[in-house]
Amino acid sequence: MTDSTSARTAWHTFLEQQGARFDASAQEVSHFGAVADTALPDHFVAPLTDVGLISLTGDDAASFLHNQITNDVEKLDLATARLAGYCTPKGRLLATFLMWKDAGQIVLELPHALQPAIQKRLQMFVLRAKAKLADIGEQRVVLGLAGNTAAEALQQWFPQLPAQPYGKTDNDNGTLVRVADSRRSPRYQWITTLEQAMAAWPVLTQKLSASGAHAWRLGDIYAGVPTITQPTQEQFVPQMINFELIGGVNFKKGCYPGQEIVARSQYLGKLKRRSVLALVASGQVQPGAEVFSSEDPGQPCGMVVNAEPDGAGNSACLVEIKLAASESGSIHLGAVDGPALQLQTLPYELTDPQ
Repeated sequence: MTDSTSARTAWHTFLEQQGARFDASAQEVSHFGAVADTALPDHFVAPLTDVGLISLTGDDAASFLHNQITNDVEKLDLATARLAGYCTPKGRLLATFLMWKDAGQIVLELPHALQPAIQKRLQMFVLRAKAKLADIGEQRVVLGLAGNTAAEALQQWFPQLPAQPYGKTDNDNGTLVRVADSRRSPRYQWITTLEQAMAAWPVLTQKLSASGAHAWRLGDIYAGVPTITQPTQEQFVPQMINFELIGGVNFKKGCYPGQEIVARSQYLGKLKRRSVLALVASGQVQPGAEVFSSEDPGQPCGMVVNAEPDGAGNSACLVEIKLAASESGSIHLGAVDGPALQLQTLPYELTDPQ
């Protein structure tokens, strides 16, 4: 392909030939086949056309980024990926990233809808640093693979798979990142070229169900891994969405925008707000929706961070909430007489700072 636009168009065209149906924005695969299925398959591959990729290159790329985000960049090695956040000076999250490094660049993955504005904001602070930011999302294909069968399916291209979540490997076939397990099964992201993805797709789908991006996001929710989207920008300090519990914050690194507030939230008393996993009997739950406690119906006690239909008439949600509200009374979506939230068990404990 001679340009990035034609590459992206070619990938979409290829997926349509494989039975993909796109959402109204024409950016995201909603499902494959004639009938939409919102259930989460046990073993699947999904084209993650809803993500964006920012590349940072140059002699000062690591030190520049290290001073902007919540996790350590300078000690990031080639065999590891990390979560990280980008905060306002008030410590509120503008974006959450999956971050990794290869021999020539550092890559930040985030929702495609946020990518242009976040890249522009980061670029404002480069100043004299020898660092260059570029949008490489149009030049790469990102596949999400989940389930125990995914490892078997990938070994044709990656004989040595990352053994633990947030391990990474690179070879001529691209970059493979193992992300957080979900429902006790491994998940991987394969970042590769258009040509490689097109060649691999028919082989992968012999062993894995072809699914839309919603299945990948639903897996993130069950894993307790939040993603900041446009409706929730500037709503949460990292701890409110459990971000330090899943490795997204390094409290030993140097300063970054909002660092003092994030540190104060960690070390001064018990945390009063966290995110919980919940099911709610509604198939249309939007990030940013407020939730209310029966004990204090006059004001919201929290906000939906992420939500996806679960295929059984419910939506699975990550919900930021006052801990006191989650421990007494009932919690409802939208209003105190709205659908009740059924709290579920996260795959990690909600611990207080030590």
